Amino acid sequence: MIIMKKLSSLLIGCSLALAGAALAQQPVEQQSPSKGKRAPEKTHAAEAKPGANAPQPQGGPTKQTGAIKERGAPNERAATNRPGAEKGKKTGRESANPAETNVSGQPTGGTTNEPGAEKGRKGRPERESAKAPATGMPTQVGKEHQVKEQGGKHPLTEAGAAPPASGGVQQNAQANAGVKAKKPEPQQVQQVKSQHANFHAQPKPQQVQPVTFNQNHHIEGSEHWQGHQYEVFRSYHPERHDEGWYHSHYSRVELIGGGYYYFNNGYWFPAWGYSPSAEYYAYDGPIYVGQHAEPPDKVIADTQALLQQMGYYKGEVDGLLGPLTREALTAYQTDNGLTVTAVIDEPTLDSLGLA
Repeated sequence: MIIMKKLSSLLIGCSLALAGAALAQQPVEQQSPSKGKRAPEKTHAAEAKPGANAPQPQGGPTKQTGAIKERGAPNERAATNRPGAEKGKKTGRESANPAETNVSGQPTGGTTNEPGAEKGRKGRPERESAKAPATGMPTQVGKEHQVKEQGGKHPLTEAGAAPPASGGVQQNAQANAGVKAKKPEPQQVQQVKSQHANFHAQPKPQQVQPVTFNQNHHIEGSEHWQGHQYEVFRSYHPERHDEGWYHSHYSRVELIGGGYYYFNNGYWFPAWGYSPSAEYYAYDGPIYVGQHAEPPDKVIADTQALLQQMGYYKGEVDGLLGPLTREALTAYQTDNGLTVTAVIDEPTLDSLGLA
């Protein structure tokens, strides 16, 4: 009887020990709901193998293979020790990086791209928030400034050119004015005049076609030339007279470059009819030479040489007032603000320093 009682006590004690071991394998962690923390999943108790005589050792819950996905409050992240994981947990405070939070201050997505990192939270799809660049998107003004600094084109000039800066226009205008306002130096004038002291023009009908007599001839455009310096051009009309008539009216009549000219008050004029065999004139009109009454071919040669040195005249210095010489006079008069007459007049000769 005593033996039976001992065996019964031993069996009862073993049963209680097994029950206590089973209960020790299933601890329940509860957290206060006010703290807002998650309740981790309960681990299944290890079932006792049948026939085991010794209880399982007591301790913490059995570890499961694989990471437990986060559940509960969105502000809490999985506590992992992987390299590069964020050290600061968001606990309701506003994020230091505004690109990682939404209006309510909640995080908009993960910022790590390491292998094994959690890509989403249970209960909602994965979302990634694109971070704005540190410098921000460049504005149109910034683009224009950058293009200007790099020497590139203004961004608005692809479809239509933007107006240049006023300073550049003024500088260009001043530069052009400086280039156009060409006048010969006094030493140039003296050198040219000395070179042509004994100059005599020769007729060149093949190179410079002569003009023919026309009693209705009128110097084109002269009606628009204002000032007394141009009165002789406005009133000029060619006339034919014999040799006697010219000698009775003018004291000086000379054969110059294949035709006869008479001198009157600073101008040389073609003497039409003085000698029908000598009527080669490259230009039918007055030629101003000043009160020194130098021959017209010499004054024309001086003019051609000076215009040639300044880059206006491209022809030969021949003393003939032909088309090339008149084109050079037109350009010079335009650049120096003179009335464009395309002939040798008083203002032009004064400007060249030959008067």
